[in-house]
Amino acid sequence: MRRILLLLVASLLTACSPPARFNATDLSGIDWGKDFALTDHNGTPRRLADFKGRAVLMFFGYTQCPDVCPTTMSNMRELMARLGPEAERVQVLFVTVDPERDTPQLLAQYVPAFHPSFLGLYGDAAVTAATAREFKIFYNKQPGSTPGAYTVDHTAGTYLFDPRGRLRLYVRHGETPERMAQDIKRLLAGE
Repeated sequence: MRRILLLLVASLLTACSPPARFNATDLSGIDWGKDFALTDHNGTPRRLADFKGRAVLMFFGYTQCPDVCPTTMSNMRELMARLGPEAERVQVLFVTVDPERDTPQLLAQYVPAFHPSFLGLYGDAAVTAATAREFKIFYNKQPGSTPGAYTVDHTAGTYLFDPRGRLRLYVRHGETPERMAQDIKRLLAGE
């Protein structure tokens, strides 16, 4: 009898909680991560409003990153291939947390090498810090063997905005392109 009661309670609790709509962490309704004022690798000033009508993936990293950044950017390239024609309604933004080394010229070589539509964004040290605060991004320079050989510890996830420009999802590092594509298709469909 006790076992039946426990199963009944468990099934009622399961029935009360709605199924997850997204694979990524839902951030709908948060009160931060609303905008940025950065410059793209072509020298064009950019704000989030420039990408209205598109789903936007925003990743913070740096070009000298040995593992997380190239892996994430490669996954983004695969994501775009999985989306097919819908990829035209998606914009990937790579925001540098290393403005000291990541010049516009270096970003222009690095970021589009993963996909021609990807944009690298940068600001000076103060703008980078303000943008990181707005998006709750951690980054910290770690000394290397020489002054120019440092690394930067940083948040490894990606933010996903819906086509209306609202921050909706946080995609954990290592999420598969297939599951990201499912979430993006839901956002493009108006969910």
